[in-house]
Amino acid sequence: MIPIFAFLFGSLVGSFLNVCIHRLPREESIVFPGSHCPACQAPIRPWDNIPILSFLLLRGRCRACGSPIAWRYPLVECLTAILFAATVSRYGVTPLAITLLAFLSALVVIAFIDLDHQIIPNVITMPGIPLGLLAGVVLGDPPILDRVIGALAGAGFLYLVLFFGSALYGQEAMGEGDLNLIALVGAFLGWRGVVVTILVGCLVGSVMGLALIGLRRLRRREHIPFGPFLAFGATVALFWGERAVAWYLGFLR
Repeated sequence: MIPIFAFLFGSLVGSFLNVCIHRLPREESIVFPGSHCPACQAPIRPWDNIPILSFLLLRGRCRACGSPIAWRYPLVECLTAILFAATVSRYGVTPLAITLLAFLSALVVIAFIDLDHQIIPNVITMPGIPLGLLAGVVLGDPPILDRVIGALAGAGFLYLVLFFGSALYGQEAMGEGDLNLIALVGAFLGWRGVVVTILVGCLVGSVMGLALIGLRRLRRREHIPFGPFLAFGATVALFWGERAVAWYLGFLR
């Protein structure tokens, strides 16, 4: 029953993450005012604010004005619920699981804000980095040294990509927010997690970019946000990172 409760609780957290995704880029309070329709500003009643279920019952439209509700809202709620259930299933109800749930929640907010606005808010990454390092001191898994190396080496590597990309192509290869994001990943997952995150993020991002160019949805010198791919890579590193590293080392042998 624990994963089921984790799923339900995760959907509630996902509802709050939707508020953060909508309001943080606009520099609005995430507490006041209460939930309301972005189109008509009508307050959302509690029974219309049940994660996932209310969207289905309302058929994806605001009860007050009939404006369509973005599919992002149930998607974020469902994704967060699945991540919560998967984390608790693997790590149990432990202090480590709680820190990882906070980390995954931050990744969800960062990914969707970057998709919408191509920014990664420092209000999430900058406080998150010391919190991740503090978790290393308290929990020790991964050790604090691994976390410090991951944060510094990951951000340093992406800084070199940013520097040489700007020098070669005359434009930024990625944003500075990506450096803060990979430092956040290192602070929570250590240097091994950073390696998997960058490899997976670059691979998936490259495939997606080439596909969009092939479909003529993206021009060659246009940017696509890198944050969602780093967030995906970090999730892969969290759940399958050790297997991925072992497979890769075995492949090299």
